[in-house]
Amino acid sequence: MIRVLLAEDQALVLGALSALLSLEDDLTVVGGAPDGETAWAQAQALKPDVLVTDIEMPRLSGLDLAARVTRDLPGTRVVIVTTFARGGYLRRALDVGARGYLLKDAPASELAGAIRRVHAGGRAIDPALAAEAWGEGDPLTERERQVLRAAESGASTAAMAAELKLSEGTVRNYLSAAIGKLGAENRVEAARTARHKGWL
Repeated sequence: MIRVLLAEDQALVLGALSALLSLEDDLTVVGGAPDGETAWAQAQALKPDVLVTDIEMPRLSGLDLAARVTRDLPGTRVVIVTTFARGGYLRRALDVGARGYLLKDAPASELAGAIRRVHAGGRAIDPALAAEAWGEGDPLTERERQVLRAAESGASTAAMAAELKLSEGTVRNYLSAAIGKLGAENRVEAARTARHKGWL
């Protein structure tokens, strides 16, 4: 049996995934978590074969969860199931060690097949999304991403500098670089563009 842990913050989706996967003869759902931190605790306790997680969740994102699992629980493989059909998210998911990336509107049989493939050591990635992911690279550095995330909230340069423990001049430099790379008019437009492409 392939032991599966589910992490999904929408209760209806979590219940539906659990019910659908439980119909498969070779899969057993050993846990379900409504947020990333709970999923991390369950993953450490249960050591599932495969973790199936959404990207956006309370307390700890699916990408951060995938990074922890890949680093600390090498026997557990990660499959991302999300609504984000964006190449930037796929690239980031693969960078943190996810082995699968599927969209929530995929048929249930596809998810079961992906879990089996990933458990066997393979990858399971939506082919159209894979083509898009390698069509346009993420031009931002990690620091530029951090500054744009802070800018999304509408914080002042001084507040962003305090939050990120940087000088105001350094924050302005990162913002200017990000705005230039994204061809944006200002920090808000740059953050919106980066978020849309899945780079934040």
